[in-house]
Amino acid sequence: MKILLMARTAALSALLLSIAGASAAQPVPLTLPDASPKASVSQTVGLTEITIAYHRPGVNARKIWGALVPYNEVWRAGANENTTISFSSPVTVGGKTLAAGTYGLHMIPAEGDWTVILSTVSYAWGSFSYDPKEDAVRLTVKPEPAELEERLSYAFENLTDKSVQAVLRWEKLAVHFPIEVDTPSVVLASIRSELRGLPRFSWQGWNQAAAYSLRNNINLEEALAWADRSISLNENFTNLRTKAGLLEKKGDAKAAAALRDRSMKIATEADINLHGYQLMNADKMDEAIAMFRKNVKDYPGSWNVYDSLGEAYERKGEKKLAIENYSKALSMVRDDDNKKRISGVLARLKA
Repeated sequence: MKILLMARTAALSALLLSIAGASAAQPVPLTLPDASPKASVSQTVGLTEITIAYHRPGVNARKIWGALVPYNEVWRAGANENTTISFSSPVTVGGKTLAAGTYGLHMIPAEGDWTVILSTVSYAWGSFSYDPKEDAVRLTVKPEPAELEERLSYAFENLTDKSVQAVLRWEKLAVHFPIEVDTPSVVLASIRSELRGLPRFSWQGWNQAAAYSLRNNINLEEALAWADRSISLNENFTNLRTKAGLLEKKGDAKAAAALRDRSMKIATEADINLHGYQLMNADKMDEAIAMFRKNVKDYPGSWNVYDSLGEAYERKGEKKLAIENYSKALSMVRDDDNKKRISGVLARLKA
């Protein structure tokens, strides 16, 4: 028994020594707040997602430019590991097209113009292993004076459907660089992909694809095929008008007019009402009023047609006719929410 006890004690001692040795060899650090917290900022341009991931050092009463961040040396444009910028589809930076993916973001600060660098390597620690042979693009930018920014930050400004400016702000400087996206090409690629899935089984998907091309005056031949596919699934006011617009863009005004006439013969109250609002939002007031008047003639039992006509007259500044049609709508409507809304409009017009 004594021998067995001694053996167990020796084994336990060996286990404890082994654990202690492992702990000494591989210390496990605690998770504590980072002096330069991690952050990210994203922006969608068209369908393209752009994300910058970085760490945010503080000024902390230090001299930043030319001191903490030396001039004329590659800088990680943040703190800790590589600052990165990601694109979900191809973009143009500094006049060069870049493939979708993630890039390391570096800068070379200077007393004059700065250099912004996007590197094909995005997984390094800072800029310590930076190699110019791995540059995807370099561009020269001019920093601008800015309000004090205690912690380094990135943002996206001057957004359009096809471009945006990324901006770094820290201390009293702002550094912008432009990013451009061929949004129509990205959207068309997305449309073609989506039409391989569930949207291909409904007329709406094909019509949306054709209508996008029509609005942007691009890809008209393929868009006509999309419109025809939509019409083959369910001929209606909407897709006939889309095809008419495409034919008109291609110079066939006669065929376009014939399709518009055909669309009017099968239009529903909702079709005409929506079309009227589209015309009104395009500041084609007389055409919009003509559509709403047609609905009043065709659907005299609907309070909504008078409400829409009243709104069009109000937008045009014809107060008397607006009051007349709103009053007719109020006399017919049944739900309390619309009664309250129309009563409020009438009170304002009569004031």
